[in-house]
Amino acid sequence: MVLLIGNYPPDQQQSMDRFAAMMLDGLQAAGVPAAVVRPTPLFGRFAPANTAVGKWLGYIDKFVLFPFALRRHVRRKPAVVHVCDHSNAMYSRQIDSAPVVVTCHDLLAVRGALGEQTDCPASPTGKILQRWILSGLRRAAAVGCSSRATLADAERLIGRSAGAPILKLVELGLAFPYRPLPQEVARARVAELMPRLNNAPYVLHVGSNLRRKNREGALRIFAKTEAQWNGNIVFAGDPLSTELRSLAEDLGISARAVDVPRPSNEQLEALYNCATALLYPSRFEGFGWPIAEAQACGCPVICSNAPPMSDVAGDAGLLRNADDEEGFAADLLRLRDSRERELWSRRSLENAKRFSAARMVDNYRELYRSVSAAC
Repeated sequence: MVLLIGNYPPDQQQSMDRFAAMMLDGLQAAGVPAAVVRPTPLFGRFAPANTAVGKWLGYIDKFVLFPFALRRHVRRKPAVVHVCDHSNAMYSRQIDSAPVVVTCHDLLAVRGALGEQTDCPASPTGKILQRWILSGLRRAAAVGCSSRATLADAERLIGRSAGAPILKLVELGLAFPYRPLPQEVARARVAELMPRLNNAPYVLHVGSNLRRKNREGALRIFAKTEAQWNGNIVFAGDPLSTELRSLAEDLGISARAVDVPRPSNEQLEALYNCATALLYPSRFEGFGWPIAEAQACGCPVICSNAPPMSDVAGDAGLLRNADDEEGFAADLLRLRDSRERELWSRRSLENAKRFSAARMVDNYRELYRSVSAAC
């Protein structure tokens, strides 16, 4: 039996929750018994998780109470314990009776705590937490890295010396079977979601307001095109922050910047299908799921040329330096041509075949076998 450790629900880390669900579904579909455990919100119920009080109450649930529950689960003797998010790697210190595999989605916060520039600065307590995470990663039997860039960081920060964990590249699969839709189906979904657009063209950004996502750059890029294009820019995920909304107003594009808060998979699929392109000028990523999702829908991708975004997009992406806003704008205008968009759409669909959830789960099963044989 594989025991999967998921994330604390009040933290609302949607991508990590999706990954844990992918692993559970994939293992069970392959006939492997598996279960997910996660910290229960007890103290964290008394204050919102995004407040200082809520954060510290959540720490009690996660780091004081959950280890007791985890030890009870481990006493049932799972064959492997899989920590689905490296941010919970410290739990490996609680487990001695089963090999621990950790999925490392990125080491950006760890690197930021060490003083490296990753757009992830750490507070004094944050530095302590990231050291704790890094220590937990070093105690694991194996670490599966979601991209070559993350694997390179792991080799540098965790190491491959004797006694160090096995480090292996395990690229992510898609958490939902995104695919091209008939245009009438996709447009009907989008019209229901965003009636104000009324079939108007748009460029799409999917993600959060984290600094490294570079949404301010996306707004400036779009502003450079608005005089030559009657499109809109749609932000799916977190609504634009007050500061970003203010920037949109300063750029004169506020009326054309549309929020779609936390769309469902089906809604996001339709958004990808109808978008002129995905605009993804992130500075730092662990993988870049929206790139693969968009390509699986045949949506052209304009993204940063830094790893891992360049690795995920492959030769099907229009790549630019994150600071080349003029270049991003030129690529977006280029895709107004239907023949040009069709060319990049075909390339995208071909590249997206790489991102198989079943293949990802098979790779983890092989990793499980490796660490079990070594025990």
